[in-house]
Amino acid sequence: MRLMKILKRIFIGFIIIILVLTSLTFIAMQQPSFGKLPSGKRLERIQQSPNFRDGSFQNVYETKMMAEGVSYPKMIIDFFGKGVDREPTKILPSVKTDLKSITTSEPVIIWFGHSSYLIKADGKNILVDPVFSERASPFQFIGSRNYPIKQPYSIADFPDIDMVIISHDHYDHLDYNSILQLKSKAKLFCVGLGVGSHLEYWGVEPDKIKEFDWWQSEQIFPGFELISTPARHFSGRGFTRNKTLWSSYVLKTPSKKIFIGGDSGYDTSFKTIGEKYGPFDLSILECGQYDKKWPFIHMMPEETAQAAVDLNGKVLLPVHWAKFTLALHPWKDPVERVTKAAELLNQPVTTPLIGEVVEFNSPFPNTRWWEPIK
Repeated sequence: MRLMKILKRIFIGFIIIILVLTSLTFIAMQQPSFGKLPSGKRLERIQQSPNFRDGSFQNVYETKMMAEGVSYPKMIIDFFGKGVDREPTKILPSVKTDLKSITTSEPVIIWFGHSSYLIKADGKNILVDPVFSERASPFQFIGSRNYPIKQPYSIADFPDIDMVIISHDHYDHLDYNSILQLKSKAKLFCVGLGVGSHLEYWGVEPDKIKEFDWWQSEQIFPGFELISTPARHFSGRGFTRNKTLWSSYVLKTPSKKIFIGGDSGYDTSFKTIGEKYGPFDLSILECGQYDKKWPFIHMMPEETAQAAVDLNGKVLLPVHWAKFTLALHPWKDPVERVTKAAELLNQPVTTPLIGEVVEFNSPFPNTRWWEPIK
């Protein structure tokens, strides 16, 4: 009888713990940073997309999140382990450019670490995947923190923005706090199908949002064309995946063609895009946050170099590194491996400092600035 009472108390205590955790999770998920899933006419348009099947967006090729035999518990244990050189031990060098006073008439690009960069071309300011919060997370008290750089940037440093391009809705590409600051500074937001639901929920005016399906093309400004192209990845800000579309983009300005890669595993899509739209003056491709445990949704650095070749890109700019630790590899492993692989493939690479102004019509910088940093 006494044992039964003890077991009953343990069971009741267990139920109470589950209820409390469930309630806390529900409350946490109501935070606006999680965004809002598509509904209404937006959802109706999504359901008509050839890329939306069985209730979610699909990749061109069947894509598993994890390699065969990998378990989520093991992956989580590995992620929170120490690892080797996963973060820099020193402040990263950077250039503090006055972004509001760049006067050159030549097209330029300024990279801010990870996948955030500003393109100034033919009188237009185009900002890609702006993430300027301290952490790539729905909460600013937990999650991967920015690597410290010598002279950091904030949204206040930017001029008025003509177009913001968002590749997909993951936290290291679509940042709630940055969007709140940009919604009055930016004239237009170009995103994948469904991602506009997050933006509208955060107060971006609906007429400032353009949503793209793969292979959809729009003349954004006179002489500027934006084309959404496939990527091999996934989406989602909560427990629900693939209700919004992830994309790469082709950006045609009056004088240049740029490939904006977003996040993607390697497949034949790069070759298809290169044949259809190449050559590119610059191919901006993810290079970082990869692992053999998830080889289909992020490229290894050697695949990044090959993707640049497939695209018929004149110069490769590797991004998606030097800001957050979202994988298990050493922090500078991506750039060291991709530059070595590109050299073997005779693929030119540019490796600018964070904040450095890179002019398209001048020699692209290839300083190995990371080498002295542990």
